[in-house]
Amino acid sequence: MSESDSPFRLAVVVSHPIQYYSPWFRHLASQPGLQLKVFYLSDAGITKSEDVSFKTSFAWDIPLLEGYEAEFVENRSTQPGTHHFRGLNNPGASRAIRKWKPDAVLLFGYAYLTHLRLIVSPWLVGVPFLFRGDSHELFPASGWKPLLNRWLRSLLFRRFSHFLAVGRANVDYFRRSGVSNSKISRVPHCVDNRRFQLAAPQADLDAAEWKQSLGIPHGAAVVLFAGKLEDKKRPMDLLQAFLNLTKSADAVASVLLFVGSGHLESSLKDASGAETGRRVFFAPFQNQTAMPKVYAMGDVLVLPSFGRGETWGLAINEAMNLARPAIVSSHVGCGPDLIIPEETGWKFEAGDVEALKDVLRSALSDPVRLKKMGLRAKEHIANYSYDRATGALLQALHLKLAPSGLPAASV
Repeated sequence: MSESDSPFRLAVVVSHPIQYYSPWFRHLASQPGLQLKVFYLSDAGITKSEDVSFKTSFAWDIPLLEGYEAEFVENRSTQPGTHHFRGLNNPGASRAIRKWKPDAVLLFGYAYLTHLRLIVSPWLVGVPFLFRGDSHELFPASGWKPLLNRWLRSLLFRRFSHFLAVGRANVDYFRRSGVSNSKISRVPHCVDNRRFQLAAPQADLDAAEWKQSLGIPHGAAVVLFAGKLEDKKRPMDLLQAFLNLTKSADAVASVLLFVGSGHLESSLKDASGAETGRRVFFAPFQNQTAMPKVYAMGDVLVLPSFGRGETWGLAINEAMNLARPAIVSSHVGCGPDLIIPEETGWKFEAGDVEALKDVLRSALSDPVRLKKMGLRAKEHIANYSYDRATGALLQALHLKLAPSGLPAASV
């Protein structure tokens, strides 16, 4: 533990530079009494490489390494990536972290080979570990496997001194894995709210031009899907629900816009058939600087994910910064926190296409209410900011790990 007049040294371990986390690390690095260093296990995101889920190659177009200290630890995986267990294989991670002499280690995730090596590493014995992840158990599962998984997690989690939960479903996940309430702090999941809100006025102008170029009819309400066109995101559920809705006698003038890429892209275009370019539109993958414009295209964002693969769904945070309400399935981790029914959005039972159709009908039936809900969503997302997350993290460090190592002014 640090001396009272020395900064608290927090080592952070993350798979690769991530657009959601890097601005938070800059924010943390600016806090008095805290010295931060991020150890990355891969350079994906800053060097152009193929994303398996998006089925395209890119590097994020916003600064991901500015404003904080970082080190890349050599990854010796023969197939590097976060799509499989051995994709992060960094034998030198423990020594690199030990060399920096941290007061604590904050580990993002536990699902890769390097994570497990760090958890059992003799080089880091005596160094407190904190855990950050956004898993949940909103997907109902039965049988012996979930019980076995919980038991195995409970063994791994014994190594951690404290847990930084992103939201309600994540708290439940930790509790079911044997973690006591006293070891859990709520550190809300967040994005760079300021960047998205500052970009909003120009994004609205750019979106109007983009709609025109795509051929979206003027005045039509836009139902938006933005992300990976893959199985767990269930874009086909949304397409089917929307097409069913358009056949109803009371259907309002609306279009469905898919922005993104993935292996389901051709299937979605085939399934939309003659409606492609009439009521269903497609736009390709967009990089980070274009995302405010993407959300400005929609009147409501839909995330219809199904299964245990979906975690929080940070796209919802981003859209709410553009004053857009959202529709999420019951398997999306942010639902219990971000969706206040009939205020900031709607929830429906995952996989129930008819239920999604009914929610779409309700959402699109009153444009004035939709606008008001968007403003309420923007107001609500202020509770999920880097300021709130930083305050909660410092509070946890102060109370649990370093009562004399962090100045009270920083908490």
